[in-house]
Amino acid sequence: MKKKIIIISIIGIILIILGCILLLVIPPKVDNTEYKLIDNLKVSVYSKLKVKDLISSINGKIITNKKINTEQLGKQKVSFIYENKNGQKRRGIFDIDIVDDEKPLIWLSGSYSAKTGSDLNLENEIFCADNYDNNPTCKIEGEYDLNTAGTYNLTYVAIDSSNNETRQDFTLNIYDPAPIEAKEEQPQKEQKEAEPVVTAFNDIVNTHKEKNTEIGIDVSKWQEDINFKKVKEAGATFVMIRVGSQQGVQGEYILDPYFKKNIEKAIENNLKVGVYFYSYADSKKEAEHQANWVLKQIKDYEVVLPIAFDWECYNSFNQMELSLFGLNEVAEAFLERVEKKGYDGMLYGSKSYLDSIWKYHNYDVWLAHYTEKTDYDSDYVMWQLCQDGKIDGIDTTVDINVLYKNKEKNN
Repeated sequence: MKKKIIIISIIGIILIILGCILLLVIPPKVDNTEYKLIDNLKVSVYSKLKVKDLISSINGKIITNKKINTEQLGKQKVSFIYENKNGQKRRGIFDIDIVDDEKPLIWLSGSYSAKTGSDLNLENEIFCADNYDNNPTCKIEGEYDLNTAGTYNLTYVAIDSSNNETRQDFTLNIYDPAPIEAKEEQPQKEQKEAEPVVTAFNDIVNTHKEKNTEIGIDVSKWQEDINFKKVKEAGATFVMIRVGSQQGVQGEYILDPYFKKNIEKAIENNLKVGVYFYSYADSKKEAEHQANWVLKQIKDYEVVLPIAFDWECYNSFNQMELSLFGLNEVAEAFLERVEKKGYDGMLYGSKSYLDSIWKYHNYDVWLAHYTEKTDYDSDYVMWQLCQDGKIDGIDTTVDINVLYKNKEKNN
């Protein structure tokens, strides 16, 4: 009798386990009657959406409010689990249409000038990019002759594969170089050189030092020999140091000649240290290699502030066959690699480029905006507010930065 009870109990447990497994394996019944969708299911590519954003009402509650992948154009099925008003789990399935409705970006000044006979390639010189396409059509409308002096009114046109079009007028000035004529030497009056306008470090401290901020600098070989003891005594609490740079697209990586001295002396004088790398990366693989190289250079030092990715080679962008989203992926590949090794990653960019180009990344921002009060309205953790700073311990001018201790600053 005892054995029979034990066997029955074991069978019962097995049945319960099998029932649980079946509940996990067999998906809930499809039922699209208990919810209503929003009117427009055309979704812009790279939109940050979750299931809940596409549902206007539901008789119950959503259980799997998952993020929707919007990185590929075309029809896509969205599936989610919800609990109806009777407490039963049901599956909803519906289609969305992912579209590219953003016009290509043309970064164009109002006029360009070139000497007669120059080999200027305007199509490549002018920054032309699309959020989705690696190779949008970028062309110039209008006639011009680089060998004939004159003013040419032209239009730059960019068209992507979804037929979004951007047009921008500009003027091309072709001029003859002035002949060099021998001039009789005239006695020159002695002139007093004007003092260069600089931003005093102490003025930035007085204006921006608060409970939640620190004031520091960023340096490279351009500052040459630095007396970090004086820098510290002047009130700086941190320094961002250039670890190195890439010599052009697909070029080799060069260690900043002052990097080792800068980082050792900064740490010796109790300054918090972060680093940055000046990149020409044109692929995620290249960016990952650069991150590994940077990690190797800093492994023996205490780097407590972020490792920043500094990419500014916009004149070479047209030849890279990258979309704007692809460029953001390049930056993310670098930053993801350094964060996997336990460091903080940070993307450096000017306000105008952050607004127009660096729109798809998910990392902290080092904002460059040379102004008394920035109107950049997204989050940033560090603000480079001038490049003409003057601080004791450095003979040249230097960039001055505000670091926000709460990890986020949003104006």
